[in-house]
Amino acid sequence: MKVYLTNLNESWIVDRLRKEWYEYNSHISTENIKEATVVWIIAPWLWRKARKNYLKNKKVICSIYHFEKSDFEQKNLQEFYKRDNYVDLYHVISLKTKEELQKLTNKEIVYIPFWSDQNAWFEIQDKKPIREKYNIPNDSYVVGSFQRDTEGKDLKSPKLIKGPDRFIEIIKTKQAQVENLLILLTGKRRQYVINELKKLNIDFKYFEMVEPKQLNELYNCLDLYIVASRKEGGPQAIVECGLSKTPIISTDVGIASEFLHRESIFTMENFKEAIPNTEFAYEKSIQYGIPQGFSKYIKMMEIFK
Repeated sequence: MKVYLTNLNESWIVDRLRKEWYEYNSHISTENIKEATVVWIIAPWLWRKARKNYLKNKKVICSIYHFEKSDFEQKNLQEFYKRDNYVDLYHVISLKTKEELQKLTNKEIVYIPFWSDQNAWFEIQDKKPIREKYNIPNDSYVVGSFQRDTEGKDLKSPKLIKGPDRFIEIIKTKQAQVENLLILLTGKRRQYVINELKKLNIDFKYFEMVEPKQLNELYNCLDLYIVASRKEGGPQAIVECGLSKTPIISTDVGIASEFLHRESIFTMENFKEAIPNTEFAYEKSIQYGIPQGFSKYIKMMEIFK
């Protein structure tokens, strides 16, 4: 068995996952699709980049992260069923996505959250030097959000499924509750949140794209990480917060209910009551650390032996 993973090259988390897969599983993998017995479409839109004769003649696994409302419009459903003709097995990273996908296909669906490198995401006990490194006053209350939040190229329209408007609403409350509030942002297209923070005169620091080592340091600067999304496949930040023991609260999206204690999950009606439970999140996340996080994926591939 030889597995080929489709290539993204967008400096996105999928690129990191692909790199880690090949690094740790080279014995069952190939960078040449011609040599592969299994093609793993690791991001669903990448099926268009693969030659259809390869997809016809090989076993195909397709990862689906989440569904947006537009995915159920007729045009997008047609795209789904075109791809479905080539797919032998689907992979999802949350049970919520599995429930939605079962409405569209009778193909086998395997649920496995993505792995994460516990050597990249770890708790740093002495946070003072890290805060000094990033010019963050030690008495700041630091809230993090590491994602994108605008819809398109205009860099103004909020990507509502990511909940940037909800994030700002929570931050407004935090502004009245804590002194020296500072917001730490990473990721592309953060203009919506940045503009709203400026209107509210809330201090922030923005690091657009960072390597995992630096991102781990930024997690360790935080007093709280907030996932305010309406819809998610992951987000992988939940696992990363878990492994680095970063306090996190989240809406009930994606893998949240599978990795976080129920007291850490909130709605917009009760977010003030949400409490981070770092030990619970750590114990759940460590199950998907490298290398043990690969074991279920290898079993999934072995279906096609």
